[in-house]
Amino acid sequence: MRAQLTITVNSAKWLIAKAIKRMPEVQKALKNGKIILKGGTTVSCVAEELLGIKLRISGRITKRGAVGSLNNIDLPHSVLIEKGKWENIDECFLERVLELGPEDVIIIGANAIDSEGNAAIMAGSPGGGNPGKAIAAIATEGAHVIIAAGLEKLIPGKISDIVKKARRKTCDFAMGMAIGLMPVYGRVITEVEALKIIADVEVTVIGRGGIDGAEGSTTVLVEGNEESIKTIIKEVFDANSKHISGDKESLKECNPGSPGCAYHLSCCYSHKTKLKI
Repeated sequence: MRAQLTITVNSAKWLIAKAIKRMPEVQKALKNGKIILKGGTTVSCVAEELLGIKLRISGRITKRGAVGSLNNIDLPHSVLIEKGKWENIDECFLERVLELGPEDVIIIGANAIDSEGNAAIMAGSPGGGNPGKAIAAIATEGAHVIIAAGLEKLIPGKISDIVKKARRKTCDFAMGMAIGLMPVYGRVITEVEALKIIADVEVTVIGRGGIDGAEGSTTVLVEGNEESIKTIIKEVFDANSKHISGDKESLKECNPGSPGCAYHLSCCYSHKTKLKI
């Protein structure tokens, strides 16, 4: 059987989260190991699926560009899960990453992925803040790294090339904070991989984009037996009804004078641009 489905950007986040929850390495780590969730809206969906909590959202892209939170919020951006409990690791992210073993899991989002399975995250604060300091450890210490990123993050070209281009301190004008890029290495899970994990189906992307809330969406053709197709349809419709994940207060966008203004560079809203318009 065949079904044509359109998956919006937010729906994809929830499908990715549902699939990640089902992955064998995640289930094993939930029972006998550790899982680190590094915040972002997609990973916050994972946090809701695994823990029933929303994460604090730090940077984000909106119509205004790359912006931060309006206020400092005393809630976790990143958490460690162990033995059914979780702890805020925002101030000890590197230390907790270094404690992970080969059966443990790190789940992190991405702001860019390429056709070769490479990924990168944006850094608007110096060095990417505490998570930025741990990027090397994420790659070197042996834990399973799962990169949760929808196909709206797919870029033309190669991550290795764009990382060389994007630099915080070489940008003269920015809608919001100027950002650099940090490569992250792991298994990328998009909505296509998510559907294949959720049910035994083949998935072909047949279109991208849309209007009226479907901007950035992915239209797919799903093939499989009747039971699998029914499962996928149900999950997609369920994901369509979901909210944007993340602590409500942290989702409020920054304005000039917000805490992040102290270290964000080239922001046109804070008159930090070198290029005057």
